[in-house]
Amino acid sequence: MLRFASAIALALSLAACASTGVPAERTVAVTGSIAYRERIALPPTAQIEVRLDDVSRADAPATNMATQSFASEGKQVPFAFTLTVDRADIDPRHSYAVSARITDADGKLMFITDTRNSVTFESRPAIDLGTLMLVKTH
Repeated sequence: MLRFASAIALALSLAACASTGVPAERTVAVTGSIAYRERIALPPTAQIEVRLDDVSRADAPATNMATQSFASEGKQVPFAFTLTVDRADIDPRHSYAVSARITDADGKLMFITDTRNSVTFESRPAIDLGTLMLVKTH
């Protein structure tokens, strides 16, 4: 059992290094899932995008810190996400938020977050935001 746990910890550390090129102890993982309340099935070609942005400057576009994009491949909500960021890129004076969107194959927006999902970075290696709810667009 101990070997199994050690193997998983090593695999997660290597995965963090491979995805960002930064040693795992210098990264922070922001995790959670996205869902929506409507009883509508997504098309198999739906595209999901989850972003972590620096939203500090009110008069300028947000600066993207991390993005995870993937196709639904016929799966339905909830979708889990993990956004990894280098601690050196985090400014404690700034504000950060996660947003998500689901589009169809043609890029037409279907669902989007409509509330601010703030992230407060501390000394923890992972921050779980729980489930972010998306709303249907018209």
